[in-house]
Amino acid sequence: MSIDSQFTHKMWNDHELSKMVDGGVPFPMLSDAGGKVGTVYGVYDEEAGVEARGRFIIDPDGVVQGYEVLTPPVGRNVNETMRQVQAFQLVRATGGAEATPSGWRPGKQTLKPGVDLVGNVWKEWKTEQAFD
Repeated sequence: MSIDSQFTHKMWNDHELSKMVDGGVPFPMLSDAGGKVGTVYGVYDEEAGVEARGRFIIDPDGVVQGYEVLTPPVGRNVNETMRQVQAFQLVRATGGAEATPSGWRPGKQTLKPGVDLVGNVWKEWKTEQAFD
């Protein structure tokens, strides 16, 4: 979603994105003309008439679980977004019985939150596990 019109989105998809992603982006691009949604999420700068680059992970209950806001010249990392979505899905599926440490990916070790973990994370998880 951006403050750009649906026509700008179509031109961007047809002339840019479709050359980078086979068939263009696989999801709808939405227009927030006037910045109403951007204002709600705190990314719309009314004075300048622009939105910062915001990414919001919203769960099925409508609760924002994660977000990142960057100034326009800096792009987002789609792989990190996907990793976080997978982590939030796992935590939700386990009812919070598992937590994902830094750098977690599907198939990697999770942590079991609880009183026994407090002060003992270092025994369960090593910093080198944060890197692929």
